[in-house]
Amino acid sequence: MALTTNQPVIIIRKKKAHHGGHHGGAWKVAYADFVTAMLSLFIVLWLLSSSEQVQKAVGGYFTDPKGHGKDVGNGLKGAGSESLSLRRDDMNKIKDKLEQAIHSSAALEKIREHVVFTVTGEGLRVELLEGESSTFFESGNSNPTGFGKELLQKLAQEIGKLPNKVTMEGHTDSRAFTGGENYTNWELSSDRANAARRWMVANGMRADQVTQVRGFADQSPRDAAHPEDATNRRVTLVIQYQTDKPAASPGTKPGGPVATPATPGTKPTAPETKPAAVAKPSPSGASAAKSR
Repeated sequence: MALTTNQPVIIIRKKKAHHGGHHGGAWKVAYADFVTAMLSLFIVLWLLSSSEQVQKAVGGYFTDPKGHGKDVGNGLKGAGSESLSLRRDDMNKIKDKLEQAIHSSAALEKIREHVVFTVTGEGLRVELLEGESSTFFESGNSNPTGFGKELLQKLAQEIGKLPNKVTMEGHTDSRAFTGGENYTNWELSSDRANAARRWMVANGMRADQVTQVRGFADQSPRDAAHPEDATNRRVTLVIQYQTDKPAASPGTKPGGPVATPATPGTKPTAPETKPAAVAKPSPSGASAAKSR
């Protein structure tokens, strides 16, 4: 008879490895929403720190996506920078932009004390002051130096973005010019202003921006107490304020008088005319017209 033993039954169960399947792109949508929210936040922060002019331009775009409903600006396109018109409210912005253009050059940084910006009733005055040595123009002639060419080029690139008109002025000190009998401080001051105009027009400033080129010789010194001082030798750029053209008054037309509009119940009145002078015969029988 066979012996029976109670042996435990061992069941081995193997867990099948579950490989990660495709869970969809829900996380991508969430990440895109997060990036969009951050971008919107940065745009809002940028708008809060921008000028009123930029805020109006952005608001005008959402009102009229084509951009013609509320045009803001002067209509000129600058090369990589904001274009501003020099009105009285914007003069400090233009002054800062010109100063930054000068400070961006390591060479011009050495002579920045020779460039003076002053806001006057005529506009923004930019004075290029000569030193004891020839800073912007060669001694005794109208040829710009290396510093003068670089500075005028920087100014021309920024001023050329503006719609404002520019006046060029040349000044000298009271020392008599010894270049010749027919060449005086008058010719030298005018030639330097004209040379600055030519160089700036060739390097970014529009030719139609310059309205006048003036030569003052020594008649308008910067330091009247010391007429022979070197700072009296200078070339000045006057960026004039941009003013709107005056509108024609109602009821006037070019070409002559206009009849007064008729009111109800009355006849229109014609322009007043005066009778012509009538010639009277002279005692000698010849006719002579009276003069008025």
